[in-house]
Amino acid sequence: MRAQCAFAPGDARFSRKGFRAAAALAVLALLSSCAPAKKAGPPPVPVTAAKAVAKDVPVVLAAIGTVQAFDGVSIKALVGGQIMKVHVSDGQDVRKGDLLFTIDPRPFQAALDMAKARLDRDRAQLVSADAQARRYADLVKKDYVTQQQADDATAAAGALAATVKSDQADVENSELNLAYCSIRAPIDGRLGNLLVREGNLVKANDTPSLVTLNQITPIYVAFSVPEQQLAEVRRQAASGSLAVQAVQPGHPGVTYSGELTSIDNAVDNGTGTILLKATFPNADRSLWPGQYVNVTLKLSTLKNAVVVPEEAVLEGQQGYYVYVVAADGSAEMHAVQVVQRLNGEAAIKDGVSAGDTVVTDGQLRLFPGAKADIRPASLAGGPPAAQAAPGGAR
Repeated sequence: MRAQCAFAPGDARFSRKGFRAAAALAVLALLSSCAPAKKAGPPPVPVTAAKAVAKDVPVVLAAIGTVQAFDGVSIKALVGGQIMKVHVSDGQDVRKGDLLFTIDPRPFQAALDMAKARLDRDRAQLVSADAQARRYADLVKKDYVTQQQADDATAAAGALAATVKSDQADVENSELNLAYCSIRAPIDGRLGNLLVREGNLVKANDTPSLVTLNQITPIYVAFSVPEQQLAEVRRQAASGSLAVQAVQPGHPGVTYSGELTSIDNAVDNGTGTILLKATFPNADRSLWPGQYVNVTLKLSTLKNAVVVPEEAVLEGQQGYYVYVVAADGSAEMHAVQVVQRLNGEAAIKDGVSAGDTVVTDGQLRLFPGAKADIRPASLAGGPPAAQAAPGGAR
């Protein structure tokens, strides 16, 4: 059955004006039904997050250091000759005074014997010359000899006295040369590779040395810091000893503790750095000369500093910034100043307060005002971090 129109064309109530109004309403209804639906907002961005905390943070200078022997000696022969005996082996630990090498002592013993013989002869002659000088001194008073003869006797005695002194010096020099035939360790330490063996001929002060000897307990670690830090380092060092820590690359869990003991007397103009040295006990000899280590020099401590995971801090054209998740789950970009980075954490100034939730992974998909969906690190695809969910965030 067809629907009946409420107004017939011949009805008085039907007019051209009414027809136009009805047609307009029908068109509007049709357009409204064809309009596209309102677009939904972007989905929340999956992120990981952590709470900013307040705690004391050490202010440190980080550098790459080189382990150096506390003391080192290149052992050389002070006299020439043949090596008769080698008393040590490669890499051996020795104590001060231990015998290392023996050079053939026979030529030096013979020289010493000759020097002693000359000394004895000249001493005997000096005794006779002194006696004659005394006799002539008495005789000249009685006019038995001339004054010239008395003077000659005194001069002869004086010359022999000088000869005796020269002979005594020769004896001491010969004794010293004979002692040099026994080469001993001047310090406690560890030997390197021996460069001579029994039967080798050596020369006095020749190059290369016979062996090197390094003292490694205690031991030095040398490192350089920018000259801009020199004033602060000196100021802190004047108020007390400064702690230095060293970590070997590849062994981050093992830390060695020492203290700053030396500040170089000049800045390196080529690099703009100042050389520092720290002393480590090294009782277990874990640090070895020539090694590279990561060094941190503690200058002071920041009290109640705001600390966030280091991965939460990003660097843009305007400087460093972090994303903070608000209570409604929206992400806000906050500019910050990084005061200190240490052990995976960053101490920051301004922009973040203790207790704020900062994004640690997924920042690249965020923009100001975007909704953050805080998830466990395994689901968000980021590194493990302490999770925090603000009120209203899913």
